[in-house]
Amino acid sequence: MHRAESRFAHRATLRRSLRLLGSFRFEQTDPATFYGGIAADSAAMLGDFYLDLTGRDLDGATVLDVGGGPGYFADEFARVGARYIPVEPDPSELHAAGLPAAGAVRGSGMALPFRDDAVDICFSSNVAEHVSDPWLMADEMVRVTRPGGLVVLSYTVWHGPFGGHETGPWHYLGGEYAARRYRRKNGREPKNRFGQSLFAVRATDGLRWAATTPANVRTIFPRYHPKWAWWLVRVPAIRELLVSNLVVVATK
Repeated sequence: MHRAESRFAHRATLRRSLRLLGSFRFEQTDPATFYGGIAADSAAMLGDFYLDLTGRDLDGATVLDVGGGPGYFADEFARVGARYIPVEPDPSELHAAGLPAAGAVRGSGMALPFRDDAVDICFSSNVAEHVSDPWLMADEMVRVTRPGGLVVLSYTVWHGPFGGHETGPWHYLGGEYAARRYRRKNGREPKNRFGQSLFAVRATDGLRWAATTPANVRTIFPRYHPKWAWWLVRVPAIRELLVSNLVVVATK
């Protein structure tokens, strides 16, 4: 693994961490605030790693966002000049926020409808935990990225504080229990139903994929932590509880 410190490492401050974590309280009530902040951070993160890799910014780069959802990321990537292509299997999700979905592609992350070596950057944020075979999706992300391109996979760790999404923290007692409790309390099924649209993905799973992928893994870190806390990824058990979101950065 290449361990040279990236530009993004200097961006990963405590102030940034507090800003991102503070936005989580708006995920259900004001998704534009939550996803807008995540989108800005994602564009900055990809921009840093792509500049490290190529010496160029995102202007003109083709960014494939696997599980792009309802369009909150599109404006941010357009602002930096990238050609942004979201892929989403559920058309209702694409239009959930009433935002334009120009250029969006309907398709599964586990069988991306793109040829080999098609894009400069393949990115996925908080999607792997919603996919029944996230490592097939990760392999597909590598496949469609051009040689010399960038792959960034970021996902929510099951045993972290946000692993259960809206059913947390009861997911610590089991995903099915958490879903039933949510239904009893709210009178409806959770949006993220365990075993159907939410799965238990561990930090260790991502590390295992990183050790076996033919891509060149450059760094692995906890997304919402400052740089001085990135060591948590290296500690078994602790990483499952405290990492909350794992990022794997690789080149093709």
